[in-house]
Amino acid sequence: MERRLLQIAVAVAGLVPVAAGGLGALWPELVLGGPPHALTHGAYLSGLLLGIGLGYWSLIPTIARQSRAFSLLSLCVVLGGLARLVAALRLGAWSLSVTLPLVMELGVTPALWLWQRRVARSSLLPPE
Repeated sequence: MERRLLQIAVAVAGLVPVAAGGLGALWPELVLGGPPHALTHGAYLSGLLLGIGLGYWSLIPTIARQSRAFSLLSLCVVLGGLARLVAALRLGAWSLSVTLPLVMELGVTPALWLWQRRVARSSLLPPE
């Protein structure tokens, strides 16, 4: 049952990077401002975000056996979140468009990672 709940949680949480990444990759001018060269960089980074979300979704069917890939994706998200946090502290940028992603990157993602590790460990135990 816990594995199924984790699968559902990852599917729902994955909506954020897939939707935001897809939108930013296809129409960066809707979510970012700046000159065209900055928008193309934003589109590239949004494509990476989309890929991370799709990567998480690809792990759902066998999530209890995907610790290595889950950890790698989670590390990418947390490192991005730390970079966002440093920039927010340095620039004093604390709008909802900064704080809500930080909650996902430095709160939800590590919590899902810990949960996946727990499910992976419990799946190695012999049945009672």
